[in-house]
Amino acid sequence: MNLEISDHRFIVIGDSSGLGNAVARQLLKECAHVVLVARRVDMLREKFSEWSDFTTIIEGSVLHKETLDAIVKEAGKNGFEGVFINAGGPPTGTPLETTMDDWDAAWQLVMRWKIDLALRLTPMLVDKGYGRIVFLESQSVKQPLPVLSLSNSFRAGVVGFAKSLATEVASKGVTVNVIAPGSHDTPAIERVIEKNRGKSGKSFEETRKGMEANIPVGRMGRAEELATLAAWLMSPHAGYVTGQTISHDGGVIAGLFG
Repeated sequence: MNLEISDHRFIVIGDSSGLGNAVARQLLKECAHVVLVARRVDMLREKFSEWSDFTTIIEGSVLHKETLDAIVKEAGKNGFEGVFINAGGPPTGTPLETTMDDWDAAWQLVMRWKIDLALRLTPMLVDKGYGRIVFLESQSVKQPLPVLSLSNSFRAGVVGFAKSLATEVASKGVTVNVIAPGSHDTPAIERVIEKNRGKSGKSFEETRKGMEANIPVGRMGRAEELATLAAWLMSPHAGYVTGQTISHDGGVIAGLFG
């Protein structure tokens, strides 16, 4: 399928590894231009060297106002058709293992900057009469995970914000959706495996295999698989899909609307 995004410009947050990296690569394969945002610029230049003519790099942490300012400035100067909002999650832990400092930090990491950036970028898309906003969150927004209490709480809040925003801008040609990934074979899954392993006493590989056994398709997801979904959601073909939280979890969510 031709996604018809070869002339489009996208902002992708968190491209240095994992799912964000895969999404940026998929968009570049579709001949789009991608604004890469991450802290490790040297890694970005190395990983995306073959697409140097189709990428713009912004260095910095999304937790810093200066980085968000740079993203908004770039968007205003050169325009854009969509943004993929993604970053790492907070530390693992059950509710009683957390402190209020943990909750304050998690609000900044998981939710606050995303709302700030979306509120600053969305009016540009509304003025354009076209745009795509995709948040990458977690399967925990549909089925909370015991060791991810901070993520469970704030990622669900992002979904609430995304749904509200989607309703407000739907008639303006702008769609807003959330992808809720389950376990994927990326570096981020290692901390969850380590947390589960610590409680069970099993080896890393034994714990990993046990997790995969609980996934109906029998394996963890591949980043490239999620990237194709994200690219489609950010294309003109997805104009009638908005306000949705779409699972990409191998069938883990037990509910009818998983």
